[in-house]
Amino acid sequence: MGRKRISREKIINAFLFCAFDKSAGATSLQDIADFLEIKKASLYNHFGSKDEMYDATLVYCSDYLNFVNFIPEDINRDGKIYEEDAYDGFRKIIKRHIQLYENEPLFQIFTFVHSEKYFNKNAAEIAENELIKIERGIAELVKGFAEKEKLRRLPHDELRRFSEWFAATLAQQTDLYIMRKKEIVRQNPESGAGSLFSLPTDAYALEDIFSQTDAYLKTIAP
Repeated sequence: MGRKRISREKIINAFLFCAFDKSAGATSLQDIADFLEIKKASLYNHFGSKDEMYDATLVYCSDYLNFVNFIPEDINRDGKIYEEDAYDGFRKIIKRHIQLYENEPLFQIFTFVHSEKYFNKNAAEIAENELIKIERGIAELVKGFAEKEKLRRLPHDELRRFSEWFAATLAQQTDLYIMRKKEIVRQNPESGAGSLFSLPTDAYALEDIFSQTDAYLKTIAP
């Protein structure tokens, strides 16, 4: 193997790719070195052990997810989302949210965090922070549409309960949706890394999520 310049970030991304295919626990340092086409010993210039790499990967995932907004700025610039019907507005936000996680590197980050949350408290905390972000986004949407009299104004406690209820269901459905797509991607290795994520959004699964969204919104219709 020739000399290649690598960085901690490249190694972390290689770990995410390998863990996507084999799981974090089953991924070895040799797997990562082979993916990067470097010698295994070169990894120790950046990380003292796989455990150190694992911890750094979780920090990377957390930092990356901090920049992901549930309500994208381009969709709601100057509050334009609230000019739409509440049902259409929620559907637009949710569709963008799910499609965002279908793309690299969020696809690998999502599957890494949500696979590891059952075994690592830091991964569980990252997943919980994602959920809180969704809860706050839903509360913001409900209040915005209520100001336009397109949804009912909710007292603080009722808004909190509704947002938690809605967010938990959406997070669960997103988790199932992405995990199903992960299996489709894994079953099509011949597609090549560049085209694996060009698979279309599952319209039927998305429509099921929309149906649940509509049912939630009907409970707070004006």
